[in-house]
Formats: sequence, C-alpha cells, structure tokens
Amino acid sequence: MLAPVKCLLVDDLEENLLALSALLRGEGVELLQARSGAQALELLLVHDVALALLDVQMPEMDGFQLAELMRGSERTRHVPIIFVTAGGRDQQRIFKGYESGAVDFLFKPIEAHILRNKAEVFFQLYRQKQQLAHELRERTETLRLNEMFVAMLGHDLRNPLNAIMTSATLLQRRAPDDVTGKTAGRILQGGRRMSAMIENMLDLARGRLAGGIAVQREPADLGPIVERVLQELQAALPEARIVTRRSGDLTGEWDAERLSQVVANLVGNALQHGEPGEAVDLVLDGDDPAQLTLVVANAGCIAPELLPSLFDPFRGGERPRGRSEGLGLGLYIVQQIVLAHGGRVDVEPCGDSNRTVFTVVLPRRIADGGTLRSRSS
Repeated sequence: MLAPVKCLLVDDLEENLLALSALLRGEGVELLQARSGAQALELLLVHDVALALLDVQMPEMDGFQLAELMRGSERTRHVPIIFVTAGGRDQQRIFKGYESGAVDFLFKPIEAHILRNKAEVFFQLYRQKQQLAHELRERTETLRLNEMFVAMLGHDLRNPLNAIMTSATLLQRRAPDDVTGKTAGRILQGGRRMSAMIENMLDLARGRLAGGIAVQREPADLGPIVERVLQELQAALPEARIVTRRSGDLTGEWDAERLSQVVANLVGNALQHGEPGEAVDLVLDGDDPAQLTLVVANAGCIAPELLPSLFDPFRGGERPRGRSEGLGLGLYIVQQIVLAHGGRVDVEPCGDSNRTVFTVVLPRRIADGGTLRSRSS
C-alpha cells in the first residue's frame, strides 16, 4: 500500500491554516502545517511533499524567499509550489513568484473547488510517481534475483557437464573409430558448446552483479593468443576461410584468457553471420606504441535497426531463424572485456564494400595496473 500524499501549508495566521486544511482534508492526504518559513524548512527536511501552498506575505521570511530556498535544495527542488496571496494582481509580483519557482497563484478569497481541483492534479501526479517508483523497485529486485539464479545455475551445471565430458573422452580414447567412439565425439562437441554457453551465462552474471567482468593484466603477446583461437575454430569448421594480417609489436599488459574470448567471439560471430563461402579478415595492427588495434571483417551487412542494440545481451532472438546459435551474449561479453581493459569496440555498418567491420582498440598498459572491472551497461 502506498504512503499518504503529503501537502505542506505555510501561513503565519492560524485561521488561514485551518481554512486551507478544511478545504484539502481527504482520504490518503496528510496535511503538514507551518507558521513560518523556518518551520516549513524543518518539515521539508523530514517529509517528502507532493505540493506546497505558501502564503506570500509572512514576517521574517516571505513566501518568495522560502520558494527560492526550496529551489536551491536538491531534496525540494522539484516540489510544486502554489502561492496564496491576499494582495492585488500586481503583474510584477506575479512575475517574481514564477521566477521563484511557482507553478500557480491563488488569490484570496479562495474558491474552494478551484483549490481542490488544482491540488488534486498534483496529488494524482505524486501518486503516479510513487506507483512507478514502487514498480521499478519490484522489477529491479526481480531482475537481481533472476540474475543470481542464472549465476548459481551456471555454476552448478559445470560439475555434471565436466563428468559427462570426461566420460565421453575416455570412451573416445578406447574406441575412436567404432560407433561408440563417434557417439562419444558428438557428446564431446555438444559438451564444449554447452560449456561455452555456461561460461557466457556466468560472465553475464559477473558483469551485472559484480559491477563488471574482472581482468588480470599480465605481460601477453596477442599473436600466439590469436593463433591458438584460430586453430580451434579451424578444427571445428574446416571449411572456414580466415585471412590474417599482422604488423608491429603485438605485446602488452592484458588478460590473455579474456582476450582469447574476444577473438573467439568476434571471429566466430563473423563466420556464423557472414556470407557463406566468403573469407573472414582478421587484422592485428601493433604499429602504435600506445595501443593495439584488432579488426575483424566479414562479407554481409547488419540490419540498420539492429545496430543500436548490437552489444545488448540476449540479442539472439532478433537474428534470422536458422542462423542463431548460443545465447546471444557473445558481443556483450566482448564489449565488457574490452571496456575492462580500458579499450573500446566499434562496429562499422556496411558501406560500398558490403562488409561488416568490428574494430577493437586496446591500450597496451594502464598506469595503475592490477585488476580492473568493466562498466556495467
């Protein structure tokens, strides 16, 4: 159940406060009364109010001064203010009131139905704001619990999967050429895919719950890292064509295991979604002494409407049917790892060349070193 809507009434005369209270009193509305600007500020330190009705003419601190102080505080900056005055309709005073932050003016004697209708508008807006905030908290908590469940599930799935893959490996070694050995090979292949999906799930949970994917920076050479990844991809996809070009110094302070994920995801994505039969180009440019550039390009275009959400997790549902594998986390994890290294990853939409190009820029080292975390998206 939502809390009552609070309305602040400020007037130096007791009878005016009683009159306003009688007009605005209702179910779900709590009225706060102050006889001075100082008392009003004390109440505002404790209560969140949906509306403030301020008398213009008060001793020591008038309504305009109180409004300016409210607008100067982050806590009360957005509280709607209606000025109540017995003075004439002086345009200069009205302009001053609006400059002080008023949303409206009411002149005494006040028409009861006008006051109630105006106040009810702000009460309803405040209730809607409360309801939206409540729903946001509930959905945020639900999302957090779901992500915790994914993390625990991914962690717990690894043990039985490792047992299955170990058993399949033993079967394959004992009878590599008969039906049992071939079946064991298929089990191993499926197990490796499942293992990659589980690791992606765990990386997603790390990125969401732990503030980003952690990386351990050590001296590394990207050349052998890329070579190892490409050998694994070629073994799984013998018909794939990958053209590699290298130049300059390919060493730096990076997390070698995480960068192998970046290369595997980008090249695997290019092989999966590029035009069949066309080569994937991979360029390692180490000519810049401060940074290294990795470029992966494939034939084919990404639909323009997908570009804004390309690095979002679980984007797999937007891919053409029959072409989707995995969970749609590959590019999200690439982005998180690159950000954790202090770098950036960009994608160039198709131009005249009819090719999609991903570019990763990695600084060779960061001065403070140690463990970095990516910024959560």
